[in-house]
Amino acid sequence: MPLHAAIASKLYLLDDLPKGIDCPLTPEQEARLAQFNEAHGYTPPAATVEPITLPGRHGEIPARVYTAPEGTPATGRCFVWVHGGGWVFGDLDMAEADWTAREIVARSGATVVSVDYRKAVVGTAYPVPLDDVVDALTWVRDHRHEIGAGLADGPLSVGGASAGANLVAGAVLRLRDEAGWAPAHVVLVYPAVHAVLPAPSPHLTALMADVPRAARLLTDFARVFENYLGGPLSTADGYAAPALADLTAFPPTTVLNAEYDDLRPSGEAFTAALATAGTDVAQVCVRGTLHGFLTRPGTEEPTDLALDVMAHHLH
Repeated sequence: MPLHAAIASKLYLLDDLPKGIDCPLTPEQEARLAQFNEAHGYTPPAATVEPITLPGRHGEIPARVYTAPEGTPATGRCFVWVHGGGWVFGDLDMAEADWTAREIVARSGATVVSVDYRKAVVGTAYPVPLDDVVDALTWVRDHRHEIGAGLADGPLSVGGASAGANLVAGAVLRLRDEAGWAPAHVVLVYPAVHAVLPAPSPHLTALMADVPRAARLLTDFARVFENYLGGPLSTADGYAAPALADLTAFPPTTVLNAEYDDLRPSGEAFTAALATAGTDVAQVCVRGTLHGFLTRPGTEEPTDLALDVMAHHLH
């Protein structure tokens, strides 16, 4: 399927923009990127938002609790959400965190706990970001009655996007092995779960040929992942790169991949591995969009459909 018109019409703005963890943009390039990401006419759904701080072995972990506006019936469902950002950037204010949390509350009625984590910068590396997600998920599991009525007995699910999906999958595996516990459902959105990306199909290679470098991930992925690891790719274990793990008893999972995405082979291969291991897994290819579609307006058709899929599986 062609790229959605709202994306294709502005793709020229990304021409000649660099992509990399150490490639700062000029002011002119920053302006073009901002223009590409503009969300004219989109207002994310209303929600009640409460900032909280969760305890962790490396220190405090920022988080936010999103609930439906007052007067809306509670469902008892709780969803822990972890944003992406290549393990080096992103926060609770970014669209992939805030917009997604608001949309999921509006579409599913679940209480969403959006979790931040320490980034792989200034000497910080694996397993510190993963420890933060493990500790945050453990706290929500044990204390969700403190953040919402009826949450103690309702299902607890967890999800993440890109690097956040990697951290979520790793945290689920850690808690399976260390605590014998698993969430009710896992949602992985354009996940990066391999240390070495599987080879793309000829069809995907052709699709990506005309996508500007700034919207691609393939050429820099090894460097970005090594930065997260704090060492060579060969040091990755099954918690850092969940595709390397024994996936036995992994909980029911929904994987959403962008059609135009160099990471799509990672999500597709992980889906197949989960199915082989006996997990109840569904994979959705979100057509006509790029990696990072949760940073785009929830009214844009591909993102709208993806959010509906996420909310449906939380039921």
